[in-house]
Amino acid sequence: MNRTIYAGRVRKEHIGQEITLKGWVGKRRDLGGLIFIDLRDREGVMQLVINPNDVSTDLMATAESLRNEYVIEVSGLVAAREQENTKIPTGSVELKVSKLLILNTAKTTPFEIKDGVEVSDDNRLRYRYLDLRRPEMLENFKLRAKVTHSIRNYLDNLEFIDVETPMLTKSTPEGARDYLVPSRVNLGHFYALPQSPQITKQLLMNAGFDRYYQIVKCFRDEDLRGDRQPEFTQVDLETSFLNEQEIQDIVEGMIEKVMKDTKGLDVTLPFPRMTYDNAMNVYGSDKPDTRFEMHLQDLTSFVKNVDFKVFSEAQAVKAIVVKNHASDYSRKDIDKLTEFAKQFGAKGLAWIKVSDGSFTGPIAKFLTEIEVNLTEALQLTDNDLVLFVADKLEVANDTLGALRLKIAKDIDIIDNTKFNFLWVVDWPMFEWSDEENRYMSAHHPFTLPTKESENELEGDLAKVRAVAYDIVLNGYELGGGSLRINQKEMQERMFKALGFSPESANEQFGFLLEAMDYGFPPHGGLAIGLDRFVMLLAGKDNIREVIAFPKNNKAVDPMTQAPSIVSEKQLDELALKTESHD
Repeated sequence: MNRTIYAGRVRKEHIGQEITLKGWVGKRRDLGGLIFIDLRDREGVMQLVINPNDVSTDLMATAESLRNEYVIEVSGLVAAREQENTKIPTGSVELKVSKLLILNTAKTTPFEIKDGVEVSDDNRLRYRYLDLRRPEMLENFKLRAKVTHSIRNYLDNLEFIDVETPMLTKSTPEGARDYLVPSRVNLGHFYALPQSPQITKQLLMNAGFDRYYQIVKCFRDEDLRGDRQPEFTQVDLETSFLNEQEIQDIVEGMIEKVMKDTKGLDVTLPFPRMTYDNAMNVYGSDKPDTRFEMHLQDLTSFVKNVDFKVFSEAQAVKAIVVKNHASDYSRKDIDKLTEFAKQFGAKGLAWIKVSDGSFTGPIAKFLTEIEVNLTEALQLTDNDLVLFVADKLEVANDTLGALRLKIAKDIDIIDNTKFNFLWVVDWPMFEWSDEENRYMSAHHPFTLPTKESENELEGDLAKVRAVAYDIVLNGYELGGGSLRINQKEMQERMFKALGFSPESANEQFGFLLEAMDYGFPPHGGLAIGLDRFVMLLAGKDNIREVIAFPKNNKAVDPMTQAPSIVSEKQLDELALKTESHD
């Protein structure tokens, strides 16, 4: 028979109706001859009641044979429950079963199908199809679907055109590592899976599409962490003839709609704007979490004359104040914070505590002469802990920025009900790579430099600023965008600044340079990480929770065992050989 309704949608208004349900056995209970079954489908759980006085012996025998996760079809009469269960939406009704059919049996599952189950991540991924049956996981994907639906509606209404761009593209080594795909037809040649549709969406602007968007898969062969996967999805958009403020306004409107449609929340527009330099100096991060303070304080001028060479000879001395929690940190705890700080390049971590109006701790004696001024500058009170890093400015910012987040989580001062959006603007165009021993693009090499700094493309690259903007949510980079270069001469200057010879620039990007000879309009855009956005909306801390079939932290799928070894025949067809790296 056809299903009448989802089990999780049955309510009091259905009492007295004959219905048919289909789903999985969540639990079976035998009580005094009666059999109670929790039937689960994607919309929730409903209680079934099988009374031996009302059904045949065969149906009763079938009911007694049921085990968890059997797939069944049942029909019967909706009735009011004698004892209402207020914890579930269907708790006021039950189904008095008159027909029961087993559609499939099930082995005992490797873990319980319920929320909050304790099981290893790899086991969850190994049996992902079972993990996804858990109600909280299903809710994550309903939320994700609502987000994409809201985004599409918003952009469609603004006359953006949804265009698919290629998955097999040309490798462009600038940036993260590409995933390469060998070509059987063109032996020795490789496609690359796109890290983003950056160049193709720019070419769509040259084609006159004016407003493009795509919810698109992208690929990066990089080290993984909680908010990264080798394949991920981004909301990608590009526009012509708009300035950066107009593009940001469109994105803010999109986020405003998503928050209202999916969370029922109103957000305040416009979002705050913060310069890159201010973000780094005050928060120690280019993606600052503004839900709490604990700002970085620059004390370089305060301590330049103290009799403590670690401070007086350092390029920068910065600190954070952990208010009212000094007593929570023992010497051993601070030693652990010191080891954490060293991961970010700091040589060590100096500290003081405030007790009875005075400084205590290993370096307190060096600060006696400036104790009053320092207390006033940092607004210190009893039971405050001050952590100092004396080093290069970049190291001090990075270290204290990381410590700030760690400590805030440890002492639980972050309001997780807040959604703090902001723009980080006025970015450096380039960043120095020790690995490459050269400057590289902070965003990508198609970003437009500011008029005021473009002359430095042939000078000090550290001074070049980009017309770029990142949108940040609760300490995560949600997305990034910029105005793009649309003139050939400027694009050639950018490639030269990055160390490309004219020949190598033409080999990799000749088609783009050629396109700039044919009336390329001013344009710009942005891409938002969909997985990360949904993760934050769902209150999760790992994007695997909102990706249906993700990889683990070794870029492996424990369920399918991808990546896997392929046959010699397949390798021969591609003229490839593999070497062992054991």
